[in-house]
Amino acid sequence: MNIRPVSRQQELVIQKIGNEFLVYDLKTNKAHHLTETAAFIWQHCDGNNSISDLRALVEKKFDTKINEDFIWLALDQLNRENLLDSKIPSHGISRREVLKKIGVAAMVALPIVASLSVPNTALATSTCGNVCSPSNPRTCAPGCTCVGSICR
Repeated sequence: MNIRPVSRQQELVIQKIGNEFLVYDLKTNKAHHLTETAAFIWQHCDGNNSISDLRALVEKKFDTKINEDFIWLALDQLNRENLLDSKIPSHGISRREVLKKIGVAAMVALPIVASLSVPNTALATSTCGNVCSPSNPRTCAPGCTCVGSICR
């Protein structure tokens, strides 16, 4: 299987924070936090690097030996969160299985993609905490009460 994944770049807002990435998906309103290793792998998904190429790049960058399951763990997560340009076949490896194979010592370097759904603008503006009018309690969002010009 000669898979050469490509990271998705369209309709994403990408913020580099140290060696990690915060990626906001404009299509799904989801924010994704990529650990250093997940970010490194995602950056190198350029359509030129195979799974074994990615493994070699990670080994060189982090000065450690890993197997391809480590790369597949990252790719499965990136794939699941639609951060790759096109779907690739899932390898179905779990973090637990990868840890068994590479050992607990490498746990800090595990490629993790943590995701969070973000409310759209209309929902975000209709929550407690907004400015309201004490003379008109209906200016608050449902379930909130106007206290001192702030919905609580």
